[in-house]
Amino acid sequence: MMATLVVDGRDIAHVEHARSFRARSKGLLGRTGVATGLALEPASSVHTFGMAFAIDVAYVARSGRVLAVTTMVPGRLGLPRWRCRWILETEAGRMAEWGIRPGAVVSLS
Repeated sequence: MMATLVVDGRDIAHVEHARSFRARSKGLLGRTGVATGLALEPASSVHTFGMAFAIDVAYVARSGRVLAVTTMVPGRLGLPRWRCRWILETEAGRMAEWGIRPGAVVSLS
């Protein structure tokens, strides 16, 4: 399923929206890159075991406010963020390009 990513009121990109357990579990595994991004909902943590590339991860609260943004290299386990409702994953460097930082407001439509 695809969704439009909105950051601080601006349409930024079309991203994949994984809402089923199966889609969230697969995530970006087995890929050599990601065209835009992947939203995992619900989710509060991610890992990069078995991944071939580094990713940027944004942890998003139910309100849409970005709680944290981090870059994860392959083979890492991210700590859970307890107020996190959903997570956005992209290739490393893309969060800065899109203007996603802690405190930004993001949504999917």
